[in-house]
Order: sequence, then structure tokens, then C-alpha cells
Amino acid sequence: MSEEKDQDREYLIKFLALGDSGVGKTSLLYQYTDGQFNPRFVPTIGIDFREKRAIHHPLTADGSRSTRGQRVHLQLWDTAGQERFRSLTTAFFRDAMGFLLVFDLTHEQSFLNIRNWLNQLQTHAYCENPDIVLIGNKADLEDQKQVDENEARRLAETLGLKYFETSALSGQNVSESVEALLDQVMKRMENCVDKATLPNNVFNNNPNRGPRLCEVDEANDESQGGCSC
Repeated sequence: MSEEKDQDREYLIKFLALGDSGVGKTSLLYQYTDGQFNPRFVPTIGIDFREKRAIHHPLTADGSRSTRGQRVHLQLWDTAGQERFRSLTTAFFRDAMGFLLVFDLTHEQSFLNIRNWLNQLQTHAYCENPDIVLIGNKADLEDQKQVDENEARRLAETLGLKYFETSALSGQNVSESVEALLDQVMKRMENCVDKATLPNNVFNNNPNRGPRLCEVDEANDESQGGCSC
């Protein structure tokens, strides 16, 4: 298969990880893409990103996953949480299709600031109701928790968001949270009639291509590579 045909079969999906500085966004994304925990804390300066290619298997009516899937190329953008970088990071909101909104379970103020981040999303994202997953990170630090799980779940329910408690250290719910966001985004794309309402470059440098999902039959496809969502 030619390189051009490979590109035509693959969706480029951009996610942004948002939240206060120090909540673990970088470690979370590193765990997802590399399956490892990076213990070194280096604050993100402006914007950074990681990449991963995957096969996304849609949910069926009974809640199981289809054996057929679509190729996706995930770009996971890591944003700086510091206020001084805010004007830079918000410039990337409009190109993102989904958002991982992260707070630190051991730092209550990062949880209280969730609504501030949501206000920024409503102002700068590509639409008024973008796909968002709420994440409470550092679940492994049980004895240091300052945010009650029930309280976080109530907030998520009020906001209409899915909620996951994750650990970048152990990998707990890291893949699940990204996959939940990918489920929402792919469903939106599949149901989207007007592709002009989607962010740019979704269809891998082919802007005239309609929002059609290309299925991959894993049983007969030896070239798929990547991981399975």
C-alpha cells in the first residue's frame, strides 16, 4: 500500500491536557505513550506534545468493543499550567478535538480551579461544548488525598463529564481515560454532517475528504501496528 493511501486511512486526532502546574499532565501523557513513569519533574514551558498511533475500536450497542476499528494518529499536547504561559496555550485550544482536564487529588486548589479552566475552554475551544474528560491524578498517594472521590464525581456529573482517578506512577486508568475521550471524539466525527465545524487537519492533509471512518479488520490486516484502543 502506498504512503498516500496509508495517510488517507488514518485520522489525525489532537488532544490537549489542561490543568494547573504540577498536577501531573506530563507524567500522565508519558505513561500513556511509553508505558513508563518519569520521576523527574520538569515544568512544561509553553507547549510540548507526545504522539501515539492506535487502532480505535468503537463501542457497540451492548457496551463491548467492535473487532473492527479505525486507524488514528494521536497527538497529545501538553500545556504549561502557569499563568504566564496562558496566552500561548489558549492559542492551541481551537485546533484540539478533545481535552483531558487534570487536577491533583492531593492539592485541593487544583480541583477548585477546574471551573476556571472550563471557562477558558468555552471561550477558546473550537465549539462551545467540546469533548472533555475530567481526571483526578495521583490516585496512588492515598494518604495525601485532599479531594474526596464522591465530590469529584458529583462535579463531573453536574458538568456532564466522564471522571477517572488516575495514577501516572502505576498506570491506573491512564489508558482508560484517553480511550474514553477518543470514544467521544470519534463518535462526534462519525455523526458530524458539516465537517467545517471540526478543527482543521483532522483528515490528514486532505481537507476535501468527508467525515468517513475507514475500518480495519485486524484478523486480515498484518500491517496495522500501534496499539489497540
